[in-house]
Amino acid sequence: MDIKELQLMLHLSKNLHFAKTSHDCHVSPSSLTRTVQKLEQELGVSLFERDNRTVHLTVAGRKFREYAAETLERWQQLQSDLREQSDTLQGNLSVFCSVTASYSFLHDLLNQFRLRYPSVEMHLHTGDSALAVQRVLKEENDIGVTARPDRLPEKLEFKAISQSPLIFIAPTVPCPLRDVITQYTGESELPWGAMPFISTERGLLRTRADKWFREKGLRPDIYAQVSGNEAIVSMVSLGFGIAVVPLLVVENSPIGNKIQVLKVEPELEPFTIGLCALKRKLTNPLIKAFWDLAQVHTS
Repeated sequence: MDIKELQLMLHLSKNLHFAKTSHDCHVSPSSLTRTVQKLEQELGVSLFERDNRTVHLTVAGRKFREYAAETLERWQQLQSDLREQSDTLQGNLSVFCSVTASYSFLHDLLNQFRLRYPSVEMHLHTGDSALAVQRVLKEENDIGVTARPDRLPEKLEFKAISQSPLIFIAPTVPCPLRDVITQYTGESELPWGAMPFISTERGLLRTRADKWFREKGLRPDIYAQVSGNEAIVSMVSLGFGIAVVPLLVVENSPIGNKIQVLKVEPELEPFTIGLCALKRKLTNPLIKAFWDLAQVHTS
């Protein structure tokens, strides 16, 4: 089995979806099937249990996944070691971040990395930052950009690069919710429990917001649960409800002028935003180079 086939099999063993692996790795479904059958024949065991709807790894398949990951890491390490004389890094580096991070502080970091290491092929995946830790743990990405969790998994290393306060936001457009908020511009407490609240589906932001309401003895009236802070800002700007988001998201939002910040007591604990990666992978020259290039920024 060559390196390309190992990469193909590792991709399949992680996502357990033949059509996705075929599409992402640019191989035909029949070629992928033949590769799997060839390997299973060589090993004399079944690596996958599959039916018309689902695919699962066998015990042998899980062992092979570990072998493939370690082999490919060693191969990339060997390539880097052999290129040290030319001082040129080559290979692939995969980063996961939110849309906001991709065009805020991460934009400068990616630009510096590209200029310094032009031969490295960057793969940038964007999505809900609450997924970053799990994607790195599952080795779907080399590096994730996320808020530091309250409990950092033992396998992960975290490097802080920025900090962002968490703020309550409300719409400025004419709507019933704005009328309610306008009536409470004085010293009186806003009717938090009676106002529709737009929440994240998961993650640290949801935990911080739930804790704030709990300490106030309130239960939020959750109007919607949304994946991604950018979508939350959009819904608030349209008057659907109030929400908690990092200030960094509002500052970089094209519709930031359509929301207002609500003053709250007590203030929410801010986010420490940074890079996360598997500790054992920080010896990888590509990951280490990106890691070392990251500098602390202030928000």
